[in-house]
Amino acid sequence: MDKVRVATVWLSGCAGCHMSILDVDEALIDLAERIEFANSPLTDLKVFPESGVDVTLIEGAVANEEHLEIVETARKRSKIVISLGDCAVTANVPSLRNGIDPDEMIAEIYGPEATTNGKLPYEVVPKLLDRVRPVHEVIHVDFFLHGCPPPAGVIAKAIFALLDGQTPELVGEDLKFG
Repeated sequence: MDKVRVATVWLSGCAGCHMSILDVDEALIDLAERIEFANSPLTDLKVFPESGVDVTLIEGAVANEEHLEIVETARKRSKIVISLGDCAVTANVPSLRNGIDPDEMIAEIYGPEATTNGKLPYEVVPKLLDRVRPVHEVIHVDFFLHGCPPPAGVIAKAIFALLDGQTPELVGEDLKFG
C-alpha cells in the first residue's frame, strides 16, 4: 500500500499544535503505517517537496515575507491544506502586534545601533508584514481544525477520516465525518 505523503509547516505560533500531533499516542503507530512525513519540523526537513504532497497541516499565522512564500509553496504543491490551530485559523496571539508599525516596533525593540553579526535585525530575519494574517487570507484552505491547540484526538480523527476518503465537517463544536 502506498503511504499518504503528509507535510507540516510551523509559522508564527507556539508549536503547541505540533506537540498535539505527537500526543495522539498509540494512534501514531497506526498513522506511521499509513503516512510518511514529506516535510515537517518533527523530521527536521527544511525544504518543502517539489511535488507529491497529499496533505499539508499548517500551524501558525502568516507574519513575515518568508511565511508568505512558505504557504504559497505549500498550497501549490499540496492536494489538501489544513489550517491547524487557532493561530492558523484566526491569527490569534501573533496578531496582537497588528496595529503597530513593524518598522517602529523593530526600532523600539532593538534600538538604532543594535546589530546582529554586523547587520540590523531586518537584514537577517524576514521582513515583517504590515499585519499578521490567518492562513486562509493568503491561500485557499480546505479544512480548519480549531483549538489552541486542537485536541490530539481531533487531529487523529481528522487525519484518519481523510485517509479513509471521508470529508470532515464541523457540526456544533464537534467534527463529523461522512
